[in-house]
Amino acid sequence: MRWREALRPHRAFLVLLAAGAALRALAVLGYRPALWFWADSFAYLSSALDLRPLPSRPSGYSLFLWALSPLHSVTAVVVVQHLLGLGMAVCVYALLRRRTRLPGWGAALAAAPVLLDVHQIQLEHLVMADLLFTALVVAAVTILLWRPRPGGWLVVVALLLLGLATVTRTLGLPLIALALLPALFARRWRTALAGLAAASAVLGGYAVWFHDAHGSYGMGGSSTWLWSRTMTFADCAVMKPPRDLAVLCPSGPRLAAPAYIWDARSPIQRVKKDRERLAGEFASLAIRSQPLDFLATGLHDALWAFEWDRRPYPSPGPQSAYVFPASVKPFTSKVASGGRTAAELTTAYQGASGGTRVAEPFAGWLRAYQEQGFLRGPLLAVVLLAGLAGVLARRWAALLPWTAAMVLLLLPPLIAAFDHRYVVPVVPLACLAAGLALGAPVAPVASTGSSARTAAGGRRRSASANVQADDGGRVVPADRAAKA
Repeated sequence: MRWREALRPHRAFLVLLAAGAALRALAVLGYRPALWFWADSFAYLSSALDLRPLPSRPSGYSLFLWALSPLHSVTAVVVVQHLLGLGMAVCVYALLRRRTRLPGWGAALAAAPVLLDVHQIQLEHLVMADLLFTALVVAAVTILLWRPRPGGWLVVVALLLLGLATVTRTLGLPLIALALLPALFARRWRTALAGLAAASAVLGGYAVWFHDAHGSYGMGGSSTWLWSRTMTFADCAVMKPPRDLAVLCPSGPRLAAPAYIWDARSPIQRVKKDRERLAGEFASLAIRSQPLDFLATGLHDALWAFEWDRRPYPSPGPQSAYVFPASVKPFTSKVASGGRTAAELTTAYQGASGGTRVAEPFAGWLRAYQEQGFLRGPLLAVVLLAGLAGVLARRWAALLPWTAAMVLLLLPPLIAAFDHRYVVPVVPLACLAAGLALGAPVAPVASTGSSARTAAGGRRRSASANVQADDGGRVVPADRAAKA
C-alpha cells in the first residue's frame, strides 16, 4: 500500500518513536499524577490559580498551567508535556531529513537521546518550567532552519516562540540575540526588525503584567541567585566592599551556591531590608573585582555535565539526580506557596489532592531502565564536538543549534549553579547540531522560470529538472533518486 511505501524510509525512527512513547506511558502509569519539585512546582501552580506573575521567577509556565486548567487534571498536564517531548524528537528527525543527506537510521540516531533518555522523560513528568522552555526553543530553531533562507514570517514566528521561552526561563534572552544574527549579517533589516518586534511584544506584554502585579517592570529575576554564585569565590579582601555590602561577605567553610540561599548560616539570612538590591550590588562588585575567578568557577562546574555517572551530589550542598524514585513522601501540612499547602493547591487545580502515587510494576520497570538508559556525559561531549567540527568546516546550518546548546550549558553554572536539570535542554540542540554537521547538506532546488525568461532562466529550469525527491521526501540528484 502507498502509506507503507511512504513510511518505509522512516522505519528506524518510527521504532524509536514507539519505544519513547512506551517509556512515557510507563511514567504516566507508574507515577500518578506527576512528580513534584519542592517548592517550585507549587509556586508555579499557585501563580496559575491566581493568574498573577511570581516575583522571583518568570511565570510563563504558570500561564501554560492556566491554559490547561479547564482539563482539571495534573495527569493531562504531564501527558501534554510528554507529547511535547516526542514532538522535539520529531523536529530533530524531520529537520535532518530535510536539510541533510543523512539516511533514515542516521537521523533517527540523532533523535534517539531525546526519545530514550530517562532524564528527559523524568523532566517531562515533572511539574516544572524546563520542558516547556526546551520545547519552545527547539521549535523556534527548527522553524529558523527549515529553509536555508527563512522567510520573514518564519522569522517572526520563531522569535515569537523565543519570546515565550524567555518569559518561561530568562535563559531565552541570549537566544533571541542569536536568532537575529543571521538576518543581521545578511542585511535583511526588515526581517530582523519584524522578528525583534515579535519578541519584544511578548517581553513587553509580560513586563506590563508584572508591573500591574508588583509595581515595577521586569520578569521576576532574582539577584539572590547571582549573589549565591559569587559566594563560592568572592574574596572581600580583594573586593573591599562598602559597609552595607560587607555583611554579605562569606565566612566559614564554603558552601555550594544554592546552599547560600537556604542555609541558616548564610549571610543573606542576616539581611532584613533591601535584600535583592544589596545582593545584586554585591554580585556585581564580585564579578568586576574577580572576573577570572567568576569565569573559572562557572566553567569548572559546567564540566560536571561530562562525567560518566550522574552523581547526585557533585559538590557539597543540595542537589538532585532527577530520577524516578522508589517511593515518594506524601504531602504534609507544610505551606507550599501562597499560604496554601500542596494538597490544597493541587485540589484547587484538579479537584483532588495530587500527591504522587507509585504504581507497580510500571514504576519498577522504569527504574530498572533508568540504571543505564541515559546519555552519558562523555557521549554528550562527543556530540558537542561533532557540532563544533561542523561549524569549523563551515556547515553553517549547525551554527545556531550548537551555539544555543553551549549557551544553555554554560550560562546556568555561571549565573546560578550547576544542576543536572539544566543539562537536559542542551541535548536536543546538541544532537541537531551534530546531525547538521555530519550530514552532507542538500542542495536547494533551483526555481523554474516562466516561458518568457531568458536563457539564464532556462538553465535554472534545467538544473531544477536534474533533482528529484527521493522516497524520504528529500531533494537529491535525479540519477541518485533513480538508483534508489
